[in-house]
Amino acid sequence: MSDDHTRVQEFFTARAADWDTRFPDDGPAFRAAVGELGLRPGDRVLDAGCGTGRALPALRDAVGPSGVVLGADVTPAMLEAAVRAGRDRDGLLVLADVARLPLRTESLDAVFAAGLIAHLPEPAENLRELARVVRPGGLLALFHPIGRATLAARQGRRITPDDLRAEDNLGPLLAGSGWRMTSYVDEDARFLALAVRRA
Repeated sequence: MSDDHTRVQEFFTARAADWDTRFPDDGPAFRAAVGELGLRPGDRVLDAGCGTGRALPALRDAVGPSGVVLGADVTPAMLEAAVRAGRDRDGLLVLADVARLPLRTESLDAVFAAGLIAHLPEPAENLRELARVVRPGGLLALFHPIGRATLAARQGRRITPDDLRAEDNLGPLLAGSGWRMTSYVDEDARFLALAVRRA
């Protein structure tokens, strides 16, 4: 495992037990973002970097009992917290790195990724891996329950020009990774970039 992955695991392992209580009001934002994916009953969707699985109930509601919901995370402690919260009832939890997903090519209809992009060690390569597992025309949602400026202020830092989530950076990054960005919203109350998998 690379040093980047070790740092990510250490960061989230230390925070897993109280992650949900630190952000108790995010549920409606997650549900609204899932709604923007336009999932249909029977669809197959991955929550990439699912953490404690906060998106899984909304994803399950969107695809219904005939759909497939997977939650993948590289940090065992986050998946354990998801199980304690009962979210394993809404989707299959998988200990996996988004750099090497144990999924067939073009096996999914969509990927939901909350807060993931800032933690990707190789963003272009990792986004290509997400594109690999999604069918052409399938969707990607890059989400955060607060916008870039609000998040930066919370963390006591400034937004820099090289921020991957800036629209001028994210569009080309996605385009070079098999995606086409179709919408971009960066408001105080949410960040949501949607993209479609190119054929």
